Amino acid sequence: MATKTNIIDRTEFAAAVDKEKIVALVEDFADACAPLECDRLLLLQDKRTGAAYIECHVAASKLMHLATIDVPIDPDDQADYRANRDIVEDHIAFEQMKQDAIAQRTFSNIVSEFSRAFDPEHPIKIIGGQHRYSAIKEAFDRGVDEYHGLKIYFGLDNDQRIDVQLISNTNIAVSTDLFDRMQETLAGPALRDWCQAVGLLAPKQDFADKRLRSNPITVRSARTFIVNYFRGAAIPDKAFDSTETTPMITRSGANDPDWDELKKAKPALWSDKGLLDAGKAFAALIEAQRKAFTPTNANKKAKAGQTDFAEKALNFAVLSAWAFIAGVLSNNQVRLARHYALADQTGRDPLNAASLAKGRHKTDAENYRGLGYRTDAKERGRLAELFFLQAEDASGITAAKIDLAIKKYHAKEALLEVKRAESKVEA
Repeated sequence: MATKTNIIDRTEFAAAVDKEKIVALVEDFADACAPLECDRLLLLQDKRTGAAYIECHVAASKLMHLATIDVPIDPDDQADYRANRDIVEDHIAFEQMKQDAIAQRTFSNIVSEFSRAFDPEHPIKIIGGQHRYSAIKEAFDRGVDEYHGLKIYFGLDNDQRIDVQLISNTNIAVSTDLFDRMQETLAGPALRDWCQAVGLLAPKQDFADKRLRSNPITVRSARTFIVNYFRGAAIPDKAFDSTETTPMITRSGANDPDWDELKKAKPALWSDKGLLDAGKAFAALIEAQRKAFTPTNANKKAKAGQTDFAEKALNFAVLSAWAFIAGVLSNNQVRLARHYALADQTGRDPLNAASLAKGRHKTDAENYRGLGYRTDAKERGRLAELFFLQAEDASGITAAKIDLAIKKYHAKEALLEVKRAESKVEA
């Protein structure tokens, strides 16, 4: 005989209709999933957001029938983009987790939402704990049917849903890039749409949840590109030699005031033609740089160091400096065209990565690997000088230009330091 569902309500909903809706969902969940705690289900509420939830234990057999980890972040407006990070199949911790599940370990704190609004056949939408779910599934396929602990939310609105997804994926082991991606999804699809429009992301492709060579670009890379373009556009090209021109890298894993301020100051930035052209030109540079190091049919194996050279355009210092100079030259169409033409070197290495690796200053430490490996302010400033210099004649990046750009950066920094000292004396 089935156990009667007994819901003990500890929520504080203002309207009775809201409470009735939540209770009906809990009853639906209890009927479908038969949790161990059916005779005493505590319905609780997150007071910060008002989200209602219960904590209980459900059999693996029920989870396999009713649960899914294919969960969209925003099922109403952005259903193609997922909340969960990718399963890391080859991680030693995941391998151990799977072995533990087979040995009948029970897992807890699998965060989910119960909803039949999207994919009604799988009403348990797992938001946090996809690795645990996968381990449970593999064990279940081998005949292991244990009870596991779930935290299940009911009746979430969009803001509550995003909040749950964020807190469920925010811990020390999770990359800040995933946090950025979820934050940006909460803000809307504008950044992703822009990246797809200019070719920095493929159609329907989402940002990477971790910055790796084989992954798509991250939210941080896209934000860094756009912020630096507009910071550069605020500097007249004729004032470049006497102005601080060090590009920046946007914050990751937290709210970024620079990004927020830019969007507020430029609400029409997504349709800015100069920015669109810059994005397309940089996507072409990424492609040209990769093609220069793509192994031929005769030699399918890349040489040592070539994988790093192929991805050189996505180094944060290179990306930020290139975007910054695109902004500086946005009102000088002749030099801007020369800057963009860097990608039009068929069969060549547009960034001359081998020569960049040899570029150094007398003040550099012994372990300095050359220009384009680090991402600190000095590296970004040097590369900005190099891209600005290259746009003078569009003859490409050479060892001589790299050396001159490094020297110009240090000379400018010395000049600016003198100016700062003089301002203190005058004050």
